[in-house]
Amino acid sequence: MPDEYERTIQAPDIIENIHPPLISDPGQDADLQAYSDKLALLESEIKRVVIGQEDAIQQLIIAFAAGGHVLLEGVPGIAKTLLVKTLSDCTGCSYTRLQFTPDLLPADITGTKIYRFENSSFETVKGPVFSNIVLADEINRAPPKVQSALLEAMQEKQVTIQGDSHPLSLPFFVLATQNPIESEGTYPLPEAQTDRFMLKILMDYPSIDEEIRIIQQFTGQNCPSAQQTLDKQDILEIQSYTRSIHCSTLVERYAAEMVDATRHPEKYGIDLKEYIAFGASPRASISLIVCAKAKTLREKRTYVTPDDIREMAYPVLRHRILLNYEAEADGIHTEDIIGEILSRVKIP
Repeated sequence: MPDEYERTIQAPDIIENIHPPLISDPGQDADLQAYSDKLALLESEIKRVVIGQEDAIQQLIIAFAAGGHVLLEGVPGIAKTLLVKTLSDCTGCSYTRLQFTPDLLPADITGTKIYRFENSSFETVKGPVFSNIVLADEINRAPPKVQSALLEAMQEKQVTIQGDSHPLSLPFFVLATQNPIESEGTYPLPEAQTDRFMLKILMDYPSIDEEIRIIQQFTGQNCPSAQQTLDKQDILEIQSYTRSIHCSTLVERYAAEMVDATRHPEKYGIDLKEYIAFGASPRASISLIVCAKAKTLREKRTYVTPDDIREMAYPVLRHRILLNYEAEADGIHTEDIIGEILSRVKIP
């Protein structure tokens, strides 16, 4: 790595800019401890049911604390649905599973109005999207028109049914799954919808030891079930507190430069511009900071560091960088682009 991109945080003024003041509010420290403990208890309870997939679980909890939607990608049978269902069991949130199919209609998700002959009036029948946690299973199986039915709900936290807007109950999360190994009968997600997923989490096969534990757990007489560890009010308080965590201007600039490098890689000495069709939007910068704050809360720290930004770069950016046909022909993936950005953008 060239010298100009090496970490230089020895200067006292830079250290003070990254770290918050040493004097803090004791009440705030107590809240930090309490909310962090609740997240740790939630993670522990999920791991009692879902074996392995530790990175996916940690990233899901970070998105949960940050209040963002998640796109889960992995082959069938590796506990994507189980992970989402366990999360709902642990939080006491209402849960709906939507199986996306080619014949699904937008009204099947949002709801519709029906005419009641007995009182000669129209009645709104709300669809399954009116839940706290919505699992959009195999979201790429439905046409873009149906996928886009979730757009308003994901961004505005409301649904419009034939001209009437209905607010959704908070907290509200859309957790969508994708199967990466099949292309027949699948439709790419519209870019506008993909950008509204805060994280894209990849799930892989378990190890041999983990698979043995899975066999023992799910072929015995007593399969474990998750117990509730949080309620809806806890979740809303954690999300609110997450955004109050300190993040210096230097770290915010670092996040902005990483996102800018996806649009103008030549500014940072990255010779990959010919492979990038479109870079990430400002939603990526926002997601980087909020997820870094949630990661900080999970680790019981009071300030965000550049390393937090770097660790969240892959799940935040991997679905927001659109590559062209030349990249596909040359075997270039978004992970390669992100890795080059991490090595080139100067760390404060």
